[in-house]
Amino acid sequence: MIENGTAELNIIWTHNFILQFNITLHPIKFSHLFIQTNMSDNSKNAWAMPAALAIPKEGYFKVEEGRYGPIFPKTPANYGFTVIVKVKPGREQAIREYGKTIEAAVKDSPNVLAPLKLHYLRWVLFDVGSGLHFMYQGIFDTDFDKYLEDAIALFNSTGVTTVFTNLEGWPDDWKTNVSAVTKFFREHQRPSFLEYGEYPNASSDEIKKALKLKSAFSDMLDEMQ
Repeated sequence: MIENGTAELNIIWTHNFILQFNITLHPIKFSHLFIQTNMSDNSKNAWAMPAALAIPKEGYFKVEEGRYGPIFPKTPANYGFTVIVKVKPGREQAIREYGKTIEAAVKDSPNVLAPLKLHYLRWVLFDVGSGLHFMYQGIFDTDFDKYLEDAIALFNSTGVTTVFTNLEGWPDDWKTNVSAVTKFFREHQRPSFLEYGEYPNASSDEIKKALKLKSAFSDMLDEMQ
């Protein structure tokens, strides 16, 4: 708390992502203090320049084999996939209820999905005349294969089943057969042909650290009033 004076906080983000801030506690001024953040690729400032990437129809630029098939490239939006699968007859309500299950799980334990390194998930049910389909769209920081391995490990450790049991073609032995699960996802993956990132290559952890830093300085400024 500052008494008998005023406080000013001026924050400047420099080009190499060093935070410069000037604090003035009238009549005393402390200036040119620096904090180096831990954002990756600081020297290139990849996060600071919005980027778009057009992707070939196959979903990758060259065939580079991973553990379970060709590696899908990292884009300005990071890694991700869009999986579209036909829903088993009569399972629409079960899928919608499972959305509530995930909501409750995250509410009870906000970090329950943390191992997946997600930025966001989007689930959509739609029917364009060929039956009800489910779209699972996610953006995350790990590669395609590791995301699937981590997802299976997560479901096994929590004892929670997966929404995919309501979809046609989902392997019955999914809890122990990673290869079958990755085969399923690759068969139903619909590669995007354009991806855009406002802050390319920034991970979810880095974004949260930046927001935490911003909040800390806001709190400090409040304390100075």
